[in-house]
Amino acid sequence: MTTLLNMVPSVLMITAPILIAATGGLICERSGVVNIALEGLMSMGAMTAATVHVLLEDKIGFSIPLALFLSAFVGCACSLIHAFASITLHADQVISGTGVNLFANGITVFFCQLLFRMDRTMNSKLGMLPGPGGIYPTAWIALIILAITWFVLYKRPIGLRLRAAGEYPAALASAGVNVVKIRYAAVLVSGLLAGLAGGCIVLTQDIQFTVLTINGKGFIALAAVSFGRWLPFGILGSSLLFGFSSALSVNIVNIPSLQTLPSEFFNAIPYLITLVTLVVFSGKDYAPRAMGQSFDSHSS
Repeated sequence: MTTLLNMVPSVLMITAPILIAATGGLICERSGVVNIALEGLMSMGAMTAATVHVLLEDKIGFSIPLALFLSAFVGCACSLIHAFASITLHADQVISGTGVNLFANGITVFFCQLLFRMDRTMNSKLGMLPGPGGIYPTAWIALIILAITWFVLYKRPIGLRLRAAGEYPAALASAGVNVVKIRYAAVLVSGLLAGLAGGCIVLTQDIQFTVLTINGKGFIALAAVSFGRWLPFGILGSSLLFGFSSALSVNIVNIPSLQTLPSEFFNAIPYLITLVTLVVFSGKDYAPRAMGQSFDSHSS
């Protein structure tokens, strides 16, 4: 029991960025747009945060907040590519998101080579410091974002319109609501949160950005949305599950009964859960009815 309690800070540290990115994916997919690009947008945010922090940590006293702000901004800006392709050009949303992921893989390494003459950023001297109880501020940021999302989705008119855009876009358009604008806003917010999530990872779990910093966490966040059945508190539970399974691989040395198993087994668990949940929980019974379907405002 003591070992499990000692794992709480690391579980929350790992869970926080997954939950932030999953919240962005929830907002996007609730509007009817699939966002496979979470992985690439997180990479863009992580690279931005690492670069800003390492270049400014000795010059200004607020390099970490600035790094998080700019990581969110870059994620939001890059999500415009996905929004324009999938909403305005009616491109296949999965292919569009995959294109953003491939673009992010190349552009992040390009900028690292340009700025640091290597395929990664320089090491920062110190990342984000944990707060009371060893819990990083990113955990509270994630919970606040989730609470705001729940309130907006279920207590505000804009939330009803966003959910309708993912269920019955034609009916929403017939009521005089601009479905395209709602979907654009949802994709941009999703990109903002994905970029922020990437920044949280690089400032709490690492001291530099490399091509392995994100390492599938965007797809885990996407699976958390499906596992959580596109519900705010559902993605909270699924994100905690993924965070706990990831933390086990780090803390296995402190659990005698599990030391006979290789750490690679626990490293693989989050990805195995991802595959299972995508198969089991991504059925049309739970997903928004119009998710993945383009909407032509001229034909409605």
